[in-house]
Amino acid sequence: MGKHVTHWIGGRRYQGPAERQGDIYNPATGAVTGTVDFAGPEEVDAAVAAARAAFPGWRDTSLSRRVQILFRFRELLNANRDELAAAISAEHGKVFSDAQGEVARGLEVVDFACGIPHLLKGGYSENVSTGVDSYSILQPLGVVAGITPFNFPAMVPMWMFPVAIACGNAFVLKPSEKDPSASLLIAGLWEEAGLPEGVFSVVQGDKVAVDALLEHPDVAAVSFVGSTPIARYIYRTAAEHGKRVQALGGAKNHMVVLPDADLDLAADQAVSAGFGSAGERCMAISAVVAVDPVGDELVARIKERISRLRVGPGDDERSEMGPLVTREHRDKVASYLESGVREGATLAVDGRVHPVLGGGEDGFWLGPTLLDHVGPEMSCYRDEIFGPVLSVLRADDYDSAVKLVNDNPYGNGTAIFTNDGGAARRFQNEVEVGMVGVNVPIPVPMAYYSFGGWKQSLFGDSHAHGTEGVHFYTRTKAVTARWTDPGARPSGGVDLGFPTNG
Repeated sequence: MGKHVTHWIGGRRYQGPAERQGDIYNPATGAVTGTVDFAGPEEVDAAVAAARAAFPGWRDTSLSRRVQILFRFRELLNANRDELAAAISAEHGKVFSDAQGEVARGLEVVDFACGIPHLLKGGYSENVSTGVDSYSILQPLGVVAGITPFNFPAMVPMWMFPVAIACGNAFVLKPSEKDPSASLLIAGLWEEAGLPEGVFSVVQGDKVAVDALLEHPDVAAVSFVGSTPIARYIYRTAAEHGKRVQALGGAKNHMVVLPDADLDLAADQAVSAGFGSAGERCMAISAVVAVDPVGDELVARIKERISRLRVGPGDDERSEMGPLVTREHRDKVASYLESGVREGATLAVDGRVHPVLGGGEDGFWLGPTLLDHVGPEMSCYRDEIFGPVLSVLRADDYDSAVKLVNDNPYGNGTAIFTNDGGAARRFQNEVEVGMVGVNVPIPVPMAYYSFGGWKQSLFGDSHAHGTEGVHFYTRTKAVTARWTDPGARPSGGVDLGFPTNG
């Protein structure tokens, strides 16, 4: 008997039966290791009802008390980070050290949320009119939901729920069904930290659970991270049902390498950013734009580094890159090698023949792959591959490279590698992308800044965490108040004219 993962509703594991279930795999072996229950509308209704019942009490809980619980949760999360990382590695496939890094980056958002008393300060103006004061306050929305992807089962939810809960909302999480165990471990830590029942709930499942959340009248806002087609669907459906939406979509992140760049640094970072977590990152570098004449030399250095990468199971400390999350996804990613060559690219490194530690006959393996001489018309460039495939494009000059980036429909992240400060400054001004790195390949901002892209990488107006996250999970109320001086004669009389200040 393998593990059994179910929902977390009302502060405890759900005890009801499941009409539908899915298998949980170990991607390194291809073996089924357990089952996960799939929620239907009934289970979603129960989770939202528990959240709605918990919201008034949590909204009225003092900021000091909220922060005490957040700090306890932070310490518990830190103490159990290895257990959480092990669960992520076993179900997603990423190597243990990479899973540890995921938890650490999620912890940064919890740290940020612990400063919520400062972040929720409103404004106050005295005597805006004679004897009248005005002030603004930030208040929570109510029940909010997060729908998160398989590639970061701990970090991406932590972009959402620490800020949402700190602001006074009740949160319902729908994690990926491919690696669901992290969500229940997190729920248990919230319970241990003293979070009231119902403030944090988890419903496992697939599109049925997603649609039930999107259409539920008691859900005020939805946060999502995933592919662009699904982000567009989430945004449209939730907005049609009157919800506030932030839907972060896909990416095709470019790394522009200018002729004056440190090519060893650029090669190191292209390999690190392209193949970490087997390329299953929305901020992975998937397209290297080599500006003439550095292309051949840069490709040679990247190939040399790829040859030394150790691919193997996530629990083998020698492994630097693990398998892909499912067999179907591995096969889809591998298909871009054939289509790339068919459309004119050069297969400089074939990941299908990269050795795997321990053999890995039945796992979902695809080694690091390099496609050279890729053109913007090719499907391997147009599509978000979301796997360990790095494409190299050639550009004649800086202007051609920037045009290539700006013509792409995605606008999530980009980077430029150069030793010319003027070129870097010009690039960060001209490039039409939401997150920019200068000699930094994965420019994921710290938690006190906000994460999110432009163009087809974002649907909605708000990015995740940082001050934009606080604004997304709150709404502003403006109050205008008059208090009569007890020693003054009350002013009376009726005036039907439009009120003016004076």
